Amino acid sequence: MARYRGPRLKKCRAVGAVLPGLTTVPTLDRPFPPGEHGTRRRSKPSDYKVRLAEKQKARWHYGILEAQFQRYVKKASRMRGNSGDNLMLLLESRLDNLVWRLGLARTIPASRQLVVHGHVLVNGKRVDRPSFHVSPGDEISVREKSKTKSFVTATIEQSAGLPRPSWLEFDPAKATGKLTSKPDRHDLPFELNEAAIIEFYSQKL
Repeated sequence: MARYRGPRLKKCRAVGAVLPGLTTVPTLDRPFPPGEHGTRRRSKPSDYKVRLAEKQKARWHYGILEAQFQRYVKKASRMRGNSGDNLMLLLESRLDNLVWRLGLARTIPASRQLVVHGHVLVNGKRVDRPSFHVSPGDEISVREKSKTKSFVTATIEQSAGLPRPSWLEFDPAKATGKLTSKPDRHDLPFELNEAAIIEFYSQKL
């Protein structure tokens, strides 16, 4: 499947926000859009542009292609309850996102690579699909042979002091985590207006 492999900070500057799943930088040194005219004063963005930016923020942060993202929006709209909250629940429950949230990888692209290469287990069984939906009560761990890998141990050490959502438990000694309850939309690591995303697709799906 095709993935974006260009400059990641360019994406962050395009939407005016640091996307923690895409890059590890804490702030943008150049908080204006990329390109020759990025520093010029611009008029107030249209409603369409605001909705587009929110959609791109979510899509780029989670590393999802457009067609797959549309399927998530369609599924969220058919579920009971608020469509925006449903969308965030589906995205936050992805295996690659939870591997990153546990601190087993520094970015979501790195966690996706960890999953695809077979280093991650869910309830003791190897899962190599980044989009795998993790349910409350499921246990996520690193395969025994992979625990001694330098890139795994180094990442766990670096993330030891990082905050984790209340709905995740993690044992760094065993490189094992558990999803204790449904992900909470209020624990998103960046500002996002999910209602604008639903509005963006309201006439397309």
